[in-house]
Amino acid sequence: MTQYFSDQELGERPRTTYEISSTVWERIAWLVQERIENGSFGQCFPEKCGDFDSIVCYGVNIAQFEAAIKAEIPALAKMEQDWVDSESPSVFGFRSSDRKRIWEMSQIEQPPLDVIMDIIQFCWASVAKPEQSGWHRYYQHYHLDFDKSAGQTEFVKQVNRIFSRNEIAFTLTELGGIERLIPEPFGNALRRSYFQTGDTQLDDLLETSRQKFLSPDEPERRDALEKLWDAWERLKTIEHSDKAKGAAIILDKSAGASQPAFRGMLDDEAKALTAAGNKLRIRHSETNQERLEEYEQVDYLFQRMFSLIYLILRSTGRVG
Repeated sequence: MTQYFSDQELGERPRTTYEISSTVWERIAWLVQERIENGSFGQCFPEKCGDFDSIVCYGVNIAQFEAAIKAEIPALAKMEQDWVDSESPSVFGFRSSDRKRIWEMSQIEQPPLDVIMDIIQFCWASVAKPEQSGWHRYYQHYHLDFDKSAGQTEFVKQVNRIFSRNEIAFTLTELGGIERLIPEPFGNALRRSYFQTGDTQLDDLLETSRQKFLSPDEPERRDALEKLWDAWERLKTIEHSDKAKGAAIILDKSAGASQPAFRGMLDDEAKALTAAGNKLRIRHSETNQERLEEYEQVDYLFQRMFSLIYLILRSTGRVG
């Protein structure tokens, strides 16, 4: 599809929301249903023709698809059981005898964000573009061949189009991962960073923090913040075992002797961030520490700390 007029005139919408609305969930669910009905999941879950020794596929085996998605996303099976116990419709409303209503949208209760993302990833791994290879006159159906790469590429484009049009700050990657979009230029630095500090444990802390921060899951991002603060404490000792002396050395190298005002600003920033780690519930869980209530607060502190660490690593030749 060509670009919308509003995007041409006003530019693409900023993708800043981390919530999936009921409208977006409904479109994603129908996107999956469309692929069930056109046979796109038939390569992984084949409905086989009664002739040809059952080696020819003509559609999707709904029972296999349902069993697999519930096994790999246990939350779906739990949600369905809860609804069965309360005499409510199942999570998907699968009806093997009514193939046109495989996914009863009017009766679906929206799953939480992490489950929706798992559904998208499961479908990406299972989808392939179906191609009709011959008409079976007796059974009145087409036999199917599949192009997995083409099917996955098309699925990625459609999911990301839904995200983009609804300002959702997630993206489905070409390799089937879900990543959170980070504002530029910070996002570019975060995605491209390759840590070579000379300290394996510090590299691991930084890389773990970087990957977790890109996650769509809020608890993962909180954990990213904790790992980043741990990395900051370790970074202080990379030049000297005494933290105060080690911090002074790396800040001196980051500012240079000819920039005393900038050096002073870095010192203030380092002290402020260290104090934040002690006052806020980032690395510890004492009762007198204040919890970060909103994910925007987590993002703000992560970007602030990462920017300081990134400057130090670049200035001292420790990042690729």
